[in-house]
Amino acid sequence: MPGGIFATDLASIGFTGGITGRSMFRFCDPTVRFARYAPSLRSTYRGRMGDAVELEAAGRTVRLSSPDKVFFPERGFTKLDLARYYLAVGPGILRALRNRPTTLERYPDGVTGENFFQKRAPKSMPGWIPTAHITFPSGRSADEMCPTEVGAVLWAAQFGTLTFHPWPVRRDDVDRPDELRIDLDPQPGTDYDDAVRAAHELRTVLHDYGDLRGWPKTSGGRGLHVFVPIAPHWTFTQVRRAAIAAARELERRMPDHVTTAWWKEERGQKIFVDYNQTARDRTIASAYSVRPRPHAPVSAPLTWDEVGVAVPRDFDLATMPVRFAERGDVHADMDDHAYSLEALLELAARDEHDHGLGDLPYPPEYPKMPGEPKRVQPSRARKP
Repeated sequence: MPGGIFATDLASIGFTGGITGRSMFRFCDPTVRFARYAPSLRSTYRGRMGDAVELEAAGRTVRLSSPDKVFFPERGFTKLDLARYYLAVGPGILRALRNRPTTLERYPDGVTGENFFQKRAPKSMPGWIPTAHITFPSGRSADEMCPTEVGAVLWAAQFGTLTFHPWPVRRDDVDRPDELRIDLDPQPGTDYDDAVRAAHELRTVLHDYGDLRGWPKTSGGRGLHVFVPIAPHWTFTQVRRAAIAAARELERRMPDHVTTAWWKEERGQKIFVDYNQTARDRTIASAYSVRPRPHAPVSAPLTWDEVGVAVPRDFDLATMPVRFAERGDVHADMDDHAYSLEALLELAARDEHDHGLGDLPYPPEYPKMPGEPKRVQPSRARKP
């Protein structure tokens, strides 16, 4: 069998399923890959040791060359392990990527090698993978791949894609987001537990302004993401304005723990709500994406009951397929909802009218935007 995958009886290493505490998924020995919970995966390859293999997903056959190439030396995970991981969580990652223009974060020689972000669909991409024409803030444009089947994810894995970065739009309307994405980013001196506290208060903020529901997930690092499915009625600028309003309200409720300060020198030891992740061409790693860190963590969808119980290291390339086989995609119902941003936009208008709180700075590569304050680092600003 190519690669390092082998079947094991998880009961022999003490796993009995279910939630047992903060380390509920930290049961796998580093050498364990995938278990008998997904036996069909063991018959999806053809070839000899070291040969190219063919993987099948929903009737689509994808060729994988150099399946034994080690992508995560610390864990011994290979390219084939990566591809079979994406097969195991296929319905989940496809739910997160379906019909979305997607940027690929590629590591052709594994996590210790060179990497780059690929936005433009290559000419060699198969014709069965659709694209969408998107426009960047610079005014330039490109065709980006839009996965519609798990085979597209496998095709990207063949070229060393570890992480998928989907836009918050669908290919039938690339200018109106259908997700409000809120990124809770721990700053130096804070950690995941601080992000957890902010996330739970954010949940209340969302409920208070429009009865919104957020779906939380780990970033794959120390942070948390909360996604809110919305009706595609608003522009990127309006969605960003709503994100700023939610962030400011969270900051008001947790002033010692949360900040909206764009400049790092002003953030302190707090959780930064990165509102600019809602700007055009800013993307967040998808649910189930593998992150480029030595232990091969993944961005894990959570239920709210798990936020603060599970920890990021519980979820990696080895453990997530077992969780998925037992529980499926815990965010599967996201696409059944489409909330309104009207209450948050009304809050933004009140903030501006009553408190003079207008726009906040955009990232440095963006053109100057109407109503944006001076994009100057405070310590470098001219003194009056």
